[in-house]
Amino acid sequence: MDTTILRPRVEKFLLVGVNIALLSGILCSQSVFVLAENIRIVNGIVASPLVNNIRLEQSINKAVNDESSLSDFNQQIDRKYRYGTISTVEDGLKHIKLTRYYQGRPVKLNVVETDLTLNSDLKITPVIASDTLSRKASVTAMARKSNSLVAVNGAFFKPQTGCPLGTLMIDQKIYTGPIYKRVAMGFFDNGYDMAKVELDASLKYGLNSLKINNINQPRMLSTDAIVYTPDWGWHSPFSPKYGSQVTVSDNKIIAIDTEPQVIPKDGYVIVGPQSRFKDLKVGDRVNLDMKTIPEWKNVKHIVSGGPYLVKNGEVFIDATEQKLGAIGGRNPRTAIGYTKDNHVIIVTADGRENASVGMTLKELAYFMQSLGCVNAMNLDGGGSTVMYVQGKVVNHPPVNGGIMLSNVVGITKYR
Repeated sequence: MDTTILRPRVEKFLLVGVNIALLSGILCSQSVFVLAENIRIVNGIVASPLVNNIRLEQSINKAVNDESSLSDFNQQIDRKYRYGTISTVEDGLKHIKLTRYYQGRPVKLNVVETDLTLNSDLKITPVIASDTLSRKASVTAMARKSNSLVAVNGAFFKPQTGCPLGTLMIDQKIYTGPIYKRVAMGFFDNGYDMAKVELDASLKYGLNSLKINNINQPRMLSTDAIVYTPDWGWHSPFSPKYGSQVTVSDNKIIAIDTEPQVIPKDGYVIVGPQSRFKDLKVGDRVNLDMKTIPEWKNVKHIVSGGPYLVKNGEVFIDATEQKLGAIGGRNPRTAIGYTKDNHVIIVTADGRENASVGMTLKELAYFMQSLGCVNAMNLDGGGSTVMYVQGKVVNHPPVNGGIMLSNVVGITKYR
């Protein structure tokens, strides 16, 4: 064990030493006169070609450091999951299968843990089933569509339509807005965050503004003004009672009507009560301003879930507050979280069978905490729980291959 730990450091010192010796040899040998016309010394600083040797040394040092970090990651995974079966998917990406027992009964678990800093070719991104939100597909189909090495079911969705229920952002584009202020995970270039998300959106026209309540979500209140973009589909839904629809194309109102409208490719339709649109008229120039609360600057992706499982390192389950009281009991589960050193951890637990009875939210929360998650949340579960790794479904969903879903969280190799 000691030999394995020390080898990267020994290699680093040897390589640095060799480079120093080479540089010293060049300076002290007769070849310095041969190279003299190509060497410039300014204020005591030696320039090309020695600068290339310095860059070479920096590259070697970086490679050695990367190898050392990867070795540390592998050893950490081996220690953490010493009772599981560990497979390497890619550098910095591991898949683990293990069994835990709760009240004497087994639960089969699949865990994916990744450190993206160890592999710049890997990215985590949400994936939707189709070009519009009204479609569904299997996890396998979505994984293959996006060339994902790993995929797991994502946000809750409306079974009848496939529309994701909660905040969904992909590549800085908001597809759907939050509901019930549920918790969501934000993905940044240099880390992650988790918080209860709200929408801060308004339609600006002249010196006035109209509050927008949501984007591409099923209506919950007749008083809400909801924006429907081309991602929703080719036409807007029906208006509420005493409702109206405002069609915007290229930041200009082109129609106001009570019936469903064709959604312009370069715009959107706002559906809400007529009383909220009384100051708007055809021809008005408008601007849609849409942000989240908290305002996650530079966030690339957002996936909604709920409830919280771990918050700031402590088990924290707020199912009632997030209107998720119906998902209690022992069931198949899916969860996602991250550690203090920015490892993403994704877990599925099989259930509803003798070989694996499923987990309660509390059991899942303590399990995520035991893996080192400082923040973790529940994702859609039950029949939706599916984990795909390297071309196949690795868990055992209640329905063979899993039911048709709205979206997944994928880990993709881009090069």
